[in-house]
Amino acid sequence: MNDEIVSIKASLRARLRARLGEVPAARRAEDSARARALLARQTVWRQAKTVLFYAPLPDEIDLLPLLEQALADGKTVGLPRYLADTGRYVACRIEDFSRDCAPGKFGVREPAPRCAALPLNRLDLALVPGVGFDPAGHRLGRGRGYYDRILAEVAGTRCGVGFDEQMGPEIPAEPHDMILNCILTPTQWMEIPGTRPILP
Repeated sequence: MNDEIVSIKASLRARLRARLGEVPAARRAEDSARARALLARQTVWRQAKTVLFYAPLPDEIDLLPLLEQALADGKTVGLPRYLADTGRYVACRIEDFSRDCAPGKFGVREPAPRCAALPLNRLDLALVPGVGFDPAGHRLGRGRGYYDRILAEVAGTRCGVGFDEQMGPEIPAEPHDMILNCILTPTQWMEIPGTRPILP
């Protein structure tokens, strides 16, 4: 691991978190609604039959109302669940967010152990939060590499999701960092040039 890149990423995380922290909670809620509406208009969303969501932290775009709509539309829906014995996350299918999910690792809501595993290579669309993103499809995570390990196995579209304040000109990348196919913000749907086709 390149110590210089690690240091740059840590500094960038701090700056982006500070920038996002200045955005009022009411504005974040409004921006989440705008992002949901923009995603719902995309072909990749409409055609996806199997979608991996995430349970949002307070500083992340909230897509959960779309999760409920996806279930109502007959899509197969999954969320990440932490496995303590392996130290990794897996995708598990849910049928009712309130009933099937409870706080897990890091206090994030995740599927209960009874929820069946959802193979990552069968996902049509994986919606992924992050601390920062750039126009080349690089994602800055929280530094633990959990989502990079998930994304390495996703066969479908890898979509980063964040606020406009989380977009930057360039995020340094390491070999294990996975390139996204598209990025969703409240004002932009950005398809990354040179990545594989993003339709399911």
